[in-house]
Amino acid sequence: MASPLEGIKILELIRVAPGAFCTMMLADMGAEVLKVETPPTEAVVDAETEARRAAFSFVNRNKRSMALNLKHPAGQDILHQIVQDADVLVEGFRPGVMARLGGDYETLSNLNPRLIYCSLSGFGQDGPYQHYPAHDIN
Repeated sequence: MASPLEGIKILELIRVAPGAFCTMMLADMGAEVLKVETPPTEAVVDAETEARRAAFSFVNRNKRSMALNLKHPAGQDILHQIVQDADVLVEGFRPGVMARLGGDYETLSNLNPRLIYCSLSGFGQDGPYQHYPAHDIN
């Protein structure tokens, strides 16, 4: 029996739990999720704890991953290539960050007009608190 989301390709550009949990559920329903991560640094690796690794493994099950430096033009070029084959992009940056990284809706929808673009932010995409970093899953 086919999974409900079999054949759906999702790009995940998420750094915190709400978005990772969202795409985990989509992957559990059969979507093909590609998690785009920031390349690791020694500071990040050294800060890892057993509990953090377990939580990371939990919310990233059933996903593939790749590391891209979206602050570099070569990383942006790769994102522009892989988005052409995606059905959905889920990002969790503050408003304006994806534009600086070459991954805003206007840019990516020109490359893939059928792309569904989902932005998760603590206070929405506009309004007086839009640039405050936040998430709500706890």
